[in-house]
Amino acid sequence: MNRRMFMKASMAFATVSGMSGLSTLFAQSAWADEGIADGTATRFDFDELKKMAAGLAKKPWGGAPGALPPTLANLTPQAYNEIQYDANHSLWNDVANRDLDVQFFHVGMGFKRRIRMFSVDAKSREAREIHFRPELFNYNNAQVDMHQLEGKTDLGFAGFRAFKKPELARRDIVSFLGASYFRAVDDTYQYGLSARGVAVNTFSNGHEEFPDFTAFWFDTVAPESTTFTVYALLDGPSVTGAYKFTIDCEEKRVVMEIENHLFARTDIKQLGIAPMTSMFSCGTNERRMCNTYHPQIHDSDRLAMWTGSGEWIARPLNNPQKLQFNAYQDNNPRGFGLLQLNHDFKDYQDVIGWYDKRPSLWVEPLGKWGKGAINVMEIPTTGETLDNVVCFWQPEQPIKAGSEYNFHYKLYWSSLPPVRSGLARVDATRSGMGGFPEGWAPGEHFPEVWSRRFAVDFVGGDLKAAAPKGIEPVITVSSGTIKQIEILYVEPLDGYRILFDWYPNSDATTPVDMRLFLRTKDETLSETWLYQYFPPPPDQRKYVDDRQMNPG
Repeated sequence: MNRRMFMKASMAFATVSGMSGLSTLFAQSAWADEGIADGTATRFDFDELKKMAAGLAKKPWGGAPGALPPTLANLTPQAYNEIQYDANHSLWNDVANRDLDVQFFHVGMGFKRRIRMFSVDAKSREAREIHFRPELFNYNNAQVDMHQLEGKTDLGFAGFRAFKKPELARRDIVSFLGASYFRAVDDTYQYGLSARGVAVNTFSNGHEEFPDFTAFWFDTVAPESTTFTVYALLDGPSVTGAYKFTIDCEEKRVVMEIENHLFARTDIKQLGIAPMTSMFSCGTNERRMCNTYHPQIHDSDRLAMWTGSGEWIARPLNNPQKLQFNAYQDNNPRGFGLLQLNHDFKDYQDVIGWYDKRPSLWVEPLGKWGKGAINVMEIPTTGETLDNVVCFWQPEQPIKAGSEYNFHYKLYWSSLPPVRSGLARVDATRSGMGGFPEGWAPGEHFPEVWSRRFAVDFVGGDLKAAAPKGIEPVITVSSGTIKQIEILYVEPLDGYRILFDWYPNSDATTPVDMRLFLRTKDETLSETWLYQYFPPPPDQRKYVDDRQMNPG
């Protein structure tokens, strides 16, 4: 699936039935000319939203969205981008000394979900709906037939984005757009990977679903505050949900505290909590798709996990030749995320995607999540426009129709995760031909037995202090054998490189799970490196010398 295009143009699983069905849950609105929140005042709080979601789960899902007016449905991406919200009508435009503001996305193109928006007075808890009307937007050169929009107060909006001083109305820092997708930036103002409200049947025998946020309620922001609260109603074929987002737009990062209450409409084979979606095309460890001038192309370079037992794990991402799914069992995880730790422009050379500026996303569970697994799915991709990595927490307990589940967690959008161990961390992973002494390139005599060499760099921690005691690499593999283990101090890194060669013991091409950490006799020195290697078929396990030299 082209997940990045899904984010840009959510094509399905949005429900207008949600719109018609929601009319029984909300008070009918009356048109007024006072501000953008023009609906009739109704009482709102999070408890009411939870009741709303629970009631909705007892009703059948209404199906796919209805048609938009043709002038909107047929917009090209270029034309859609011409439609801009008028900053003079932003949500909190009348709040004095505001540090935050919100604007809305127009429906159109693939964004068919008609989302309802409500403004909530934080003191009185009165909510008023914000109806769509053309004067909220500047259509520029989109060539929209305005006659088709006359009287269409039920069009709703496609999503919203938030701005922060000094970039009010110029550069957004939070965006909710498409199904239950949302993103945020750090102080680089560069979007990267995405999060979702929930994932359903991402890797199972069932059809994957993309539930939608169908309505949002915004507490009026306080003057000079960098934090705002938004509530969301989620609706999909198998699940509904009530969400509370407390979003703190800090100086160098965005932190979201999320509380959700999920209500299962049907049995669900695979429920993903705190899901995130990213892109990995090629990096230091995977060069198959790097046939460009870019040394590396990825939004994230690793899955990081802090287990309930206290182990720190770094698992480099792959761009496999066929879809791969891994589940890492845990009990009460302390944190996990997809990280982008390399922020050196020289390693990307990309002046369009700016991958060196892309943020990491770290999940901090609040409370006990119990038993389950951190799942990661990697999909083959040919380039950077395809999001091909999905990660989430899957509870161990079966998800049964009629049941309620709630999860509380924080999301940190920042260049580095908010917590780090004192251990040495994995800096980079590299792989290439093995079977010959390090420092010697194969010459006339090539290795008689095929093998694959791995180089794993560790930096930080107390490695240098531990060196006199003896650094021991502890390496395990699920198949094959390990030989030629070397430990090298690399001065430019001020770290240590662990080299080893992997030799197959069969013709199998099934993935090889590798595990490595460093220790002395009495203490662990590093986080654990996990890797999945895909051996080539037997007929490709040979070195072919295709070098050419012109005779003198």
